[in-house]
Amino acid sequence: MRHGKKVNHLGRKSAHRKAMLANMACSLIEHKRINTTVAKAKALKQFIEPLITKSKAENNQTTEKGTHNRRIAFKNLRDKYAVTELFGSVSGKIGERPGGYTRIIKLGNRLGDNADMAMIELVDYNEVYNAGKAAKKKTTRRSRRGKKADEAVVEKATETAVVEETAEAVTEEVKETEAVETEEATQETEEVKKPEATKEEVSEPEATKEEASEPEASEPEDSEEKKNDPEA
Repeated sequence: MRHGKKVNHLGRKSAHRKAMLANMACSLIEHKRINTTVAKAKALKQFIEPLITKSKAENNQTTEKGTHNRRIAFKNLRDKYAVTELFGSVSGKIGERPGGYTRIIKLGNRLGDNADMAMIELVDYNEVYNAGKAAKKKTTRRSRRGKKADEAVVEKATETAVVEETAEAVTEEVKETEAVETEEATQETEEVKKPEATKEEVSEPEATKEEASEPEASEPEDSEEKKNDPEA
């Protein structure tokens, strides 16, 4: 029973096992993918991913941290060319990934001893698998809610936005109709005032005509009185 034994010794002594993992890690950094057994691939995954994390630029912002991380990587890899490759092109390629730098793909059983074979590779160097996928932005998750809750929140936000837009459109339409009604009311009042003014203008000339006609009628009366008076 292997209860509580997390390390797979791979049937080797500690010195042999460390040297083997170091050689496999160097060849993985150089060729970006290697074929091995499933057990060795899983052990290599646990061995190399902490070293890749130490090689990222965000962990080497100062010279002290950078030299310290390089020394740790060199202690495990035992190859300066692999260390320069790891802290150079590999760290730049995997800089935005938060973890899971390697992928294990099972290949079936090996002829002869029938061992489970697998291919382990660096995820970002597989151009065929990542061809149709867009690069994701680095995000931080601040809540423990699931995706369904987040989707519900997004749906509610969109619904409220739509309701607000419709309310704004309705208010704008109401304002436009009110403005049109006020304009029509002002036009009607102006049209009502104009005929009254014309009536007053028409009535004034009639009054002047009457005033003008009154003296003409009085003149003949005076002339008749003068004819009847003998003194005249």
